[in-house]
Amino acid sequence: MNKYIAYCGLDCEKCEARIATINNDNNLRKEVAKKWSEWNKAYITEEMINCVGCRMDGVKTPFCESLCQIRQCAMSKKIETCGSCEDIKNCDKIKMIIENNNEALNNLKQG
Repeated sequence: MNKYIAYCGLDCEKCEARIATINNDNNLRKEVAKKWSEWNKAYITEEMINCVGCRMDGVKTPFCESLCQIRQCAMSKKIETCGSCEDIKNCDKIKMIIENNNEALNNLKQG
């Protein structure tokens, strides 16, 4: 499977935090921090917008690093993605993503 497909099926190559990180784009970091703060009703700083990808070695946003329940679960099960988990159909952690994002679901099915 493409190493940039996150445990949940989202494509990290399309993530603005990753794009800002690999391009060292501070203006994009500011934009993303503002947008994500509004979406999540949380205080997110531009310094937090650093991530190379969910399943990649290296820096992650604070959410991806330690708060994402999907990532934590998949790592504890030592699975490549949730697509290889036998509990995926009944999983409340990933339900919101795969019910609302066909691309993520298709990415998981391809794995």
